[in-house]
Parts: sequence; C-alpha cells; structure tokens
Amino acid sequence: MKFNTKTIHGGQHNDPSTGAVMPPVFQTSTFAQTSPGKPVGDYGYSRSANPTRSALEEALASIENGAKGLAFSSGLAATDCLMRSFKAGDEIITMDDLYGGSYRMFTQIYKDSGIKFHYVDMNNLDNVNAVINENTKMIWVETPTNPLMKLADIAAIAKITTANNIMLAVDNTFATPYLQNPIDLGADVVMHSATKYLAGHSDVVAGALIAKTAELGKQLHFQQFATGATLGPMDSFLVLRGIKTLHLRMQRHCENGEKVASFLNNHPKVKTVYYPGLVTHPFHEIAKKQMNGFGGMVSFDFVSGIKQDSITFLEKLKLFTLAESLGGVESLANHPALMTHASIPEDKRKEVGITDHLVRLSVGVEDIEDLLEDLKLALA
Repeated sequence: MKFNTKTIHGGQHNDPSTGAVMPPVFQTSTFAQTSPGKPVGDYGYSRSANPTRSALEEALASIENGAKGLAFSSGLAATDCLMRSFKAGDEIITMDDLYGGSYRMFTQIYKDSGIKFHYVDMNNLDNVNAVINENTKMIWVETPTNPLMKLADIAAIAKITTANNIMLAVDNTFATPYLQNPIDLGADVVMHSATKYLAGHSDVVAGALIAKTAELGKQLHFQQFATGATLGPMDSFLVLRGIKTLHLRMQRHCENGEKVASFLNNHPKVKTVYYPGLVTHPFHEIAKKQMNGFGGMVSFDFVSGIKQDSITFLEKLKLFTLAESLGGVESLANHPALMTHASIPEDKRKEVGITDHLVRLSVGVEDIEDLLEDLKLALA
C-alpha cells in the first residue's frame, strides 16, 4: 500500500463479530475465561492487551513500516519503557538540542541509575564517533529537534550504529511517518508523542513505540506490560481515528508552514527563522534527502534580542493559541524558555541556542491568509 492508503487501511480489519468498519471501544478491564488460564478469545486482561489498543498498534506498525507497534499513556511513558532496556554502566548518546521532557527524564529521573548520557551535536558525526565505546548501547536521535529544528542524518548515523552493534532510536514526532520513515533509513525503534500529529486534534495524550523486529517488539511489550503505562481503549480509538486523516492534515500543515516561514523570514523584526524548508536553514539538504516535506513547525527569534518582545507578540496573537503542545489542527504558539523547555537550565538552553526571545509556532490547518494576518498584527 502507498502511505495515504495505509493511514486508512494499514493493519486494519473490520470487526469480526459485527462487521463494524471502525473497531469498537472495548471499555473493559478484563475478559471471561472458560477455564483457569483459558480465555474465551485472545485477551485476558487489558494491561496486557485490549482489542481497541491492538487495532491502533497494528496501524502504528503499518505506517512506520515496523514489525510491532505499542501504544502508551504518553510519549514520555514510551520513552521510559525503552529506557528500561538499559542498566547501570550502559552509555547512551543523544542530541544536544532535545525536547525538554526527554532532557528532564535523562538528567533527573535516570541521574542515579548508573546510565551515562552524552549530549552531542550530531551535525558533525565525528562528535558521535568520539564518544562511542564498548559501553555504548543506544543512540537517541530527535529529528527535527524541538524547538530549533536541527536535523540529524538518520541513514549516516545508522551506518555507525550497525557497525558498532548499537541500537538506534528516533523520535519522529515532528516529522511523522508522512514525512520521514526512520526504520527504512536504518533505525531499530521509532518513538512518537502520539498526542501531537498522529492524534492531531488536541484531545488525547498518548505515546507510541514501533520496533523494527518482532524480537525487539516482544521485549518492549514485556517491559510495557510489566510497568503498566498502557493507553486506554477510548484514547486508543481517538488516536486511530486521527491517523486516518494524518496524510490530509500533514499536507496542509506543510503548505501553511512553508508560507509562515517565508513571511517571517522577510519580516524586519525577525532575526532568524528555524524551518528546514528554507534554503538558508543549515540542515536544508539533509531535510531534502530524508524527508518528503518540511512540516508545520516553525521557530523564530527577534532582531531586538529582547525577551519582552516575544512575550508581547505571544499575548497579541488571536488565532494562534498560546499553549503547550503542538501538532493539532489549530495553530499554537509557545515560548520554549518559559514553557516547554523551562526544565532545562538557562546556561544549557543558551549553549544550544534556545534564547529568551525564541518563539515556537505549531502551524495549523486554518486558512493561511488568516494566519498570516494574525502574525502581521501581532508583530506590528
């Protein structure tokens, strides 16, 4: 199947008992058994598996070209499940520009675990090779990054991980499988905050892991089952419903994102626009190579360098809603230093380029003329 067909039909089946086109919401915690250890069907307890969640997980595996999909209660729960694959003494290499929640987990939750993290600029692969040793077990890639839209060359990094027998994990939240397919490029596992583009309507919190192999999928499923951060049936239904329009929404997100980036790039009050679709973006060539479009996430900072200018701009917006999160049909605006990345120490933020006057936009699917007018008035 081509991708647009996969979002609707990939891994999906009509309900065998009723013929329902959409899977029912199996709002149950447990399932009857005919004899001890012999359930009526394939399900025993919903923490282990639930038919609605299974339908979502099969769809996730299909759109990411993986062997096994798993649905979690949040993107961070999915990340935490993967992290349980490692033990004291193991080392993990990750990006220097990273989602604030991932950074908080790595530096605070796992700080006493004995796992060592290396934060490197992956634009130069020499930085990656320099810290690889016999204890290195995984490279964690976020591309494009949140919020500076840095990119990493997945295929090039996959060559390194393959040569060194290291796992490669990719956070594909910003790009989605509509734009980027990490497993096809050599990744072993893909993570999503499914709250964002996959669900797409700002009405659910969810996460996902997709494993390249059935063996890895089985291991991750056990870790999920044993720790319990599974996605409920109603939330699973909502994410699955969102996936069915992913291709339609992403097309508009990309179209609007390019026009917003172009508008900001020519505005006298804007210093730098961070958008991989711009030819001036330092990772533009990588984006063209591994992505099928440039997405709907745009960040920018101000010529003045004044924090209050970004705050005033955000307070003046009318259509862009000032809020956490991203990837919904509605346009959202965010101040990373004060909101999503506030958990990262100020010196670390400045080190990677997250200034106090940086603004991140999640460009929605509204009429582009209305969005541009909103930006114009807020920048006036």
